[in-house]
Amino acid sequence: MERGAFYTGKYRNMFAEIGISEEQINKKIDNAFNQMFFDSKEKIYFEMGKDMGYIVDTGNNDVRTEGMSYGMMMAVQMNRKDIFDRLWLFSKTYMHQSEGKFQGYFAWSVSISGVKNSEGPAPDGEEYFAMALFFASKRWGDGKVPFNYSVQARDILHHCIHQAELTQEGQPMWDKANYYIKFVPEAPFSDPSYHLPHFYELFALMADDKDRNFWRRAAEESRKYINICCDRNTGMAPEYAEFDGTPKILFHDYEFYSDAYRVAMNIGLYAAWFNREEALGNIIDKLQRFFNKNTTLGKYNAYTIKGEPFDELAMHPNAIIATTAAGSLATKSEDSLQWVKDFFELPLRKGTRRYYDNCLHFFCLLMLAGRYKIY
Repeated sequence: MERGAFYTGKYRNMFAEIGISEEQINKKIDNAFNQMFFDSKEKIYFEMGKDMGYIVDTGNNDVRTEGMSYGMMMAVQMNRKDIFDRLWLFSKTYMHQSEGKFQGYFAWSVSISGVKNSEGPAPDGEEYFAMALFFASKRWGDGKVPFNYSVQARDILHHCIHQAELTQEGQPMWDKANYYIKFVPEAPFSDPSYHLPHFYELFALMADDKDRNFWRRAAEESRKYINICCDRNTGMAPEYAEFDGTPKILFHDYEFYSDAYRVAMNIGLYAAWFNREEALGNIIDKLQRFFNKNTTLGKYNAYTIKGEPFDELAMHPNAIIATTAAGSLATKSEDSLQWVKDFFELPLRKGTRRYYDNCLHFFCLLMLAGRYKIY
């Protein structure tokens, strides 16, 4: 595969940098994967019939495109085609929309039996679906429909950009004026954690030829958007933001809350894949410095992006540790090494809220071990 302009093919292993052996790293990753996919009490993956499977959001008892696409990305990274195909077939069978203004999109939430809870999509699911499918095509090759992975990926991205031309009343997932991904297709605002410039760099190599310039521009503009969204002192990003980067209050008064934690992880993966620490690394420096100065490891609140705490505790404290540690890939600060060490020692979360924390935890394990790879 042709590589992006900054891709080096080398992946930084920060666990090794702090003296953790390959044997320990392998054991940590394998144990996490096995707990999430096969542990009878703590798994989030379940099989349906002879050829389908799904990831449960255990905090909300539903199946989301977020979790399904995350599971597919985990499966392709771990070389588990069997799990990947089960998740994809469930997604195509129960979540994919075949008609109406959402044709080509995926219903963002369904019940564990596959009944749609909502007709509308959540764009982060589509972008993860597309990237996981492209990787599956490169790793395993395309098969018969619906396992012709690269064809499916290109179709998703085609709808993401051209939905208004393809359906009556349908809206694209990206704003064509500013190249920003939207919170939902109809929304004139964004979610900073949806911005994945590292994915867009690869879409620019693998999407339909006519759309490749769009994805190159989307990567450039998303990097800029992340910078204008994150607070200049704390490095915190808001969950939701206007197109000018100012926080948007939507479901609650908190700004730095669950979705927002992923921004640090995304910055880390961008740096890992494209060796561009300087592009967004100063955000991670500020974020780690804020937590080091103002909090105790694992004890977090909901915050404004200026770091002002609410009485509300963070719903996903493990996710904060994992993603802030993964951001270390974008900085050369010595302080970041302690975050990596603390994260390696952190067990997976158990109980009702384990889904979100553990999905991010697993991605961050792969990143910091140099195992989250481009295929």
